[in-house]
Amino acid sequence: MPESALNFDNRMIPAPGHMAVDYEKRVDFDRLRRYRLGRAMDSLEASECGAFLLFDFYNIRYTTQTWIGGALGDKMSRYALLGRDGKPHLWDFGSAAKHHRMFAPWLEQDHSHAGMLGLRGAIAPEAGLMRDAVKVIKGLLTDAGVANLPVGVDIVEPAFLFEMQAQGLKVVDIQQSMLDARSIKSVDEIMLLSQAAAMVDGVYQDISEALRPGIRENEIVALASKRLYEMGSDQVEAINAVSGERCNPHPHNFSDRLIRPGDQAFFDIIHSFNGYRTCYYRTFSVGSSTPSQHDAYTKAREWMDAAINKVADGVGTDEVALLWPKATDLGFANEMEAFGLQFGHGLGLGLHERPIISRLNSLEHPVEIKAGMVFALETYCPASDGVSAARIEEEVVITNNGAQVLTKFPAQELFVANPYKKFY
Repeated sequence: MPESALNFDNRMIPAPGHMAVDYEKRVDFDRLRRYRLGRAMDSLEASECGAFLLFDFYNIRYTTQTWIGGALGDKMSRYALLGRDGKPHLWDFGSAAKHHRMFAPWLEQDHSHAGMLGLRGAIAPEAGLMRDAVKVIKGLLTDAGVANLPVGVDIVEPAFLFEMQAQGLKVVDIQQSMLDARSIKSVDEIMLLSQAAAMVDGVYQDISEALRPGIRENEIVALASKRLYEMGSDQVEAINAVSGERCNPHPHNFSDRLIRPGDQAFFDIIHSFNGYRTCYYRTFSVGSSTPSQHDAYTKAREWMDAAINKVADGVGTDEVALLWPKATDLGFANEMEAFGLQFGHGLGLGLHERPIISRLNSLEHPVEIKAGMVFALETYCPASDGVSAARIEEEVVITNNGAQVLTKFPAQELFVANPYKKFY
C-alpha cells in the first residue's frame, strides 16, 4: 500500500512553508530521491530490458534527481542511462555536468558526464556526436553484461534511434513503464503538490482583486507569473486567460483582450514548485453576472462534484467519464473535438501523467484508480447566451478514504469579482 495513502487518511494534507526547519517535519528530499529511484528500478527489473535510456526530461529528473529547464528542457540533449545496478549515468549540457559532480552527491562522481547530441538537429548527425554517444552507451552496457538485452527508450530523435540500431542495439519503448512508475506518489511528492497548489490559492486572491474592466488578459498573466516566481515557483509553464466572447469555444490560450463589465472570465495556472505541477482553473464574472452564466456554472460544478464523489481506490476511469456529458451535448461533433473539456489527468513532475480520464479513451480502455494517485479533474459548460462559459478544475489526492481536494480557492458558486454596488 503506498506510503502516501497511509499518511493522509485521517487529516488534511499539509502545505507547509518552503524552508527547511528544525521544528516541523516537512518534505524529506533524501527520502523523495530514494522513492523515485526505487520506483524506476522496480519498473526496470520487471521489464525485459538491460537498461533504460531516458530522454524525457521528467523521467531524467525522476531517476537522477537533477533538473535543467527553460531553453534546454526540450532540446533532447540531456539523457540518462539507468542500469540494473541502480546507479544512473547522466549526460548533461556542458558545465552542468561539473556542477552536478559538485552539488549532487547522490550521483556517482564518474557518472555525471558532459554530453551533446546536436540540439534537435542544429548540429547535423553527420558530425558524429550521436555515433560517439551510442558507442559510449554500448560500451557501458557491454561492461554490465547486458548489451544483448533490449534497451528501453522513452522518447528519442529518429537519427539517434537509427544510430542505436546501426550499432546493433535492440530498442524497445518503455515510456509506459516510466509513467506507471510515476503514477503513485509518495508522501513527499504529495506535499510538494500541495505546496504548489497553495501558491496558486494565493494568486487567485490577487486575480480576484485585480479583475476589473479595462485590465487585459495578458496583464493577468503577468500578475500571476510575477507572484508565482516571487513565492518560489521554479517554472510557470503556462497560464490560460480567457474572457468574454473568447470563452465559448475554449481557445486554450490568452490574448491582449480588454476585459469588460459583465464578462465571464476563466484562468488556468500551470506552474511547478520543486518540479511538481499544478493545473488549476477558476471562473469569475466581472462586476456583475447573469442567470445564464450562473446556470452554466451550476452545471459545471455538479459535474465536478459527481466526479470528486466517485473517484476512489479501485474505481475505473470509465465510471468517472460516464458522469460527464457527451461531446454532442455540448455542441461538438465528436469526443476528439471536445477533448480536454470534461477531462482528468495525472499531476506530478509532468503536467499530463496517469490517469487520463475522458470519454475519448476511458470508456473502451479504462484504468483502475489507485490510492496514491494525484490528478486534476476539469469540467466546462457553455452558457445559453452563446458567449460565456464556466470552467472549473480541482486537484485531488486519492487516499484509502476517497479523495482529498488540494485546490482551496472558493469554487462552489460563481465568484463575482469586484461586484458593482447597488444603491437604493
